[in-house]
Amino acid sequence: MAALITENFKFVSLFFKSKDVMIFNGLIALGTVASQTMYNIFAFDCPCSSGRNYLYGLAAIGVPALAFYLVGIMLNKSTWDLVSECRLRRCRKLSGVAAFAVLGTVVGRAAVAPVTWTVISLLRGEAYVCALSEFVDPSTLEGFPSGQGLDVMARFPCKATVPQEMQGFWAEIERRLKYESQLLGWLMVAGMAVVLFLLLCMKRCCSPLGYQQEAYWSQFRSNEHDLFQRTAEVHSRILAVESVKSYFGFVALEKEEKVQLEEHQNASPISSTEWNRITGVYLYREKKGLPLYSRLNKWAQYSAENNIDAMEKEMDTLS
Repeated sequence: MAALITENFKFVSLFFKSKDVMIFNGLIALGTVASQTMYNIFAFDCPCSSGRNYLYGLAAIGVPALAFYLVGIMLNKSTWDLVSECRLRRCRKLSGVAAFAVLGTVVGRAAVAPVTWTVISLLRGEAYVCALSEFVDPSTLEGFPSGQGLDVMARFPCKATVPQEMQGFWAEIERRLKYESQLLGWLMVAGMAVVLFLLLCMKRCCSPLGYQQEAYWSQFRSNEHDLFQRTAEVHSRILAVESVKSYFGFVALEKEEKVQLEEHQNASPISSTEWNRITGVYLYREKKGLPLYSRLNKWAQYSAENNIDAMEKEMDTLS
């Protein structure tokens, strides 16, 4: 039974690992929906004042979307790969097509949360009703008292502040504005779905890899990243042990850390040149018909061949 549970757990882990981008984007979208719902319940409060409604409504939709977008860009590893590439190599190895592809990846992933926030805001309609209530034309409302200005129309998002003789028009105005808001929201959903479909088709058509090899490449990068992070943690701990021991004369280690130290006594510092060689933007390349799946993979191939000239030409930074 234990073996069966272990095998099932491994299968589920591999399934989600192979679809890590999709799962990550889904979690971002769900988190955004939850945040938007909580904001509308606990924080959204239309001022119901002419001139303020429009600004408040636009800010309720646009400002969080902009914040989510900027955070998404900052948290994307590709952003800093591109920055490092431009800083270290002045983008001399980066063609226009490659730069467009990298920027597209950064922008596309960063857009998940702001688009979700905007769509949910429009489908719920509260912010749109608040922003545009004062611009409803009273003449289009049958039986509405004449001579009413923007100040009166701006009160309609707050039902309690609407004059008693106009309470009967509240539902009609809200229904009309929510219709417009939800129509825009669904049009936005349809537009994004079409754009996403076209981009995926373009990606598949322009990719030099088949579907299976592209899936393998994705798994390779995921595995390499996980192994690199775990190994870097151990490597940095070993060097830190040496520094602490040289200062105090001893170091307090857990049992597991002592085992790691004994197994990896040959760990040595890595030069900045070597760090820079594996840092930056990387697109798929081949060498003598064999794939090079990452900058680290490329570095390993050149190191194995002891090809210093190719290493300096292909991977070194500008001085």
